[in-house]
Amino acid sequence: MATAELVLGLLHRGPAHGYDVKRGHDAWFPDSRPLAFGQVYTTLSRLERDELVEVVDRGSEGGPERTVYGLTPKGREHLAAWLAEPIEPAVGAVDEMVRKVIASLHTGEDATEFLASQRASHLRRIRELRSTPPGPEDDAPARLARDFVAIHLDADLRWLDSAAENLRST
Repeated sequence: MATAELVLGLLHRGPAHGYDVKRGHDAWFPDSRPLAFGQVYTTLSRLERDELVEVVDRGSEGGPERTVYGLTPKGREHLAAWLAEPIEPAVGAVDEMVRKVIASLHTGEDATEFLASQRASHLRRIRELRSTPPGPEDDAPARLARDFVAIHLDADLRWLDSAAENLRST
């Protein structure tokens, strides 16, 4: 995941401190793993070191000290270049689900049992995604992110069915 570039995207709307960056990320991708605070602050430090963001304010406002970061012109250029660049399709990438099936086959374990339980897990997650009522922040970007997750889970489901059929026929 391009965490640095997402942080730049979150700062594009205006300066923010780490807590707001984390909240913004989690709102943009409500069905994904939340961004860890440690990752936010590490990323902001690297971006500052690389002169893509700068500290625009430090204050406590009656609470803990908060450092507010803003995009630099170099950061805006970097973000624009990242947004314009197509990514390589993940051909050849193998995720953990495939690795478990292959490892099961090579170690003599029963891969069909894993395939069945993984299929059930995928079906549950797809139902959750499709049954979640839209929230007040459920705008077009949130719907697109949710659809992406559901469609990828559906593709995984097709692979799981294909793998199970392949194992039954051998």
